[in-house]
Amino acid sequence: MSYNKLVRDKIPEIIESSGEIPITRILNDEEYKLELEKKLEEELQEVLSSSGLDRIEELADMLEVMIALAKLENKSLEDIIKTCNKKREKRGAFVKKIFLSGVKK
Repeated sequence: MSYNKLVRDKIPEIIESSGEIPITRILNDEEYKLELEKKLEEELQEVLSSSGLDRIEELADMLEVMIALAKLENKSLEDIIKTCNKKREKRGAFVKKIFLSGVKK
Protein backbone atom coordinates (compact mmCIF):
# COMPACT_ATOMS: atom_id res chain seq x y z
CA MET A 1 0.00 0.00 0.00
CA SER A 2 1.24 3.50 -0.83
CA TYR A 3 0.69 6.54 1.42
CA ASN A 4 3.23 9.20 0.36
CA LYS A 5 2.55 11.56 3.25
CA LEU A 6 4.08 12.91 6.43
CA VAL A 7 3.23 10.76 9.45
CA ARG A 8 3.68 11.05 13.21
CA ASP A 9 7.02 9.88 14.61
CA LYS A 10 5.79 6.61 16.11
CA ILE A 11 3.80 5.41 13.09
CA PRO A 12 6.68 3.31 11.66
CA GLU A 13 6.99 1.50 15.03
CA ILE A 14 3.25 0.88 15.12
CA ILE A 15 3.37 -0.55 11.59
CA GLU A 16 6.29 -2.81 12.54
CA SER A 17 4.46 -4.05 15.63
CA SER A 18 1.66 -5.25 13.35
CA GLY A 19 4.14 -7.37 11.40
CA GLU A 20 4.44 -5.06 8.40
CA ILE A 21 7.49 -3.22 7.10
CA PRO A 22 7.24 0.57 6.74
CA ILE A 23 9.08 2.18 3.85
CA THR A 24 10.24 5.61 5.02
CA ARG A 25 12.74 8.38 4.41
CA ILE A 26 13.70 11.54 6.27
CA LEU A 27 12.63 14.75 4.55
CA ASN A 28 14.92 17.72 4.07
CA ASP A 29 13.79 21.04 5.58
CA GLU A 30 12.12 22.31 2.41
CA GLU A 31 10.22 19.04 1.87
CA TYR A 32 9.27 18.95 5.56
CA LYS A 33 7.73 22.43 5.42
CA LEU A 34 5.79 21.57 2.27
CA GLU A 35 4.52 18.30 3.75
CA LEU A 36 3.50 20.04 6.99
CA GLU A 37 1.50 22.53 4.93
CA LYS A 38 -0.19 19.66 3.07
CA LYS A 39 -0.86 17.95 6.39
CA LEU A 40 -2.46 21.12 7.75
CA GLU A 41 -4.85 21.16 4.78
CA GLU A 42 -5.59 17.44 5.29
CA GLU A 43 -6.30 17.97 8.98
CA LEU A 44 -8.53 20.97 8.22
CA GLN A 45 -10.67 18.84 5.91
CA GLU A 46 -10.90 16.17 8.62
CA VAL A 47 -11.95 18.81 11.19
CA LEU A 48 -14.64 20.12 8.84
CA SER A 49 -16.05 16.66 8.18
CA SER A 50 -16.14 15.51 11.81
CA SER A 51 -18.15 16.31 14.93
CA GLY A 52 -18.25 15.62 18.64
CA LEU A 53 -15.28 13.78 20.12
CA ASP A 54 -14.00 12.97 16.64
CA ARG A 55 -13.74 16.70 15.95
CA ILE A 56 -11.68 17.17 19.13
CA GLU A 57 -9.31 14.42 17.93
CA GLU A 58 -8.96 16.13 14.56
CA LEU A 59 -8.42 19.53 16.17
CA ALA A 60 -5.65 17.97 18.26
CA ASP A 61 -4.04 16.63 15.07
CA MET A 62 -4.29 20.07 13.51
CA LEU A 63 -2.71 21.65 16.59
CA GLU A 64 0.18 19.18 16.41
CA VAL A 65 0.86 20.29 12.84
CA MET A 66 0.62 23.94 13.87
CA ILE A 67 3.19 23.33 16.62
CA ALA A 68 5.56 21.77 14.10
CA LEU A 69 5.09 24.69 11.69
CA ALA A 70 5.74 27.17 14.51
CA LYS A 71 8.93 25.30 15.39
CA LEU A 72 10.16 25.89 11.82
CA GLU A 73 9.88 29.61 12.63
CA ASN A 74 11.76 29.06 15.91
CA LYS A 75 8.52 29.59 17.82
CA SER A 76 6.48 27.42 20.18
CA LEU A 77 2.89 26.68 21.13
CA GLU A 78 3.29 29.28 23.86
CA ASP A 79 4.23 31.85 21.20
CA ILE A 80 1.10 30.95 19.22
CA ILE A 81 -1.06 31.30 22.34
CA LYS A 82 0.59 34.60 23.31
CA THR A 83 -0.06 35.98 19.82
CA CYS A 84 -3.64 34.69 19.94
CA ASN A 85 -4.22 36.43 23.27
CA LYS A 86 -2.80 39.71 21.94
CA LYS A 87 -5.10 39.53 18.91
CA ARG A 88 -8.05 38.66 21.15
CA GLU A 89 -7.34 41.74 23.31
CA LYS A 90 -7.02 44.02 20.29
CA ARG A 91 -9.72 42.61 17.98
CA GLY A 92 -11.82 40.31 20.16
CA ALA A 93 -12.57 36.61 19.81
CA PHE A 94 -15.48 34.82 18.13
CA VAL A 95 -17.66 34.42 21.23
CA LYS A 96 -20.48 36.79 20.23
CA LYS A 97 -21.13 35.00 16.92
CA ILE A 98 -21.09 38.28 14.95
CA PHE A 99 -21.53 37.94 11.19
CA LEU A 100 -20.57 41.06 9.18
CA SER A 101 -22.66 41.37 6.00
CA GLY A 102 -21.03 44.56 4.79
CA VAL A 103 -20.22 48.18 5.59
CA LYS A 104 -22.11 51.29 4.38
CA LYS A 105 -20.36 54.57 3.61
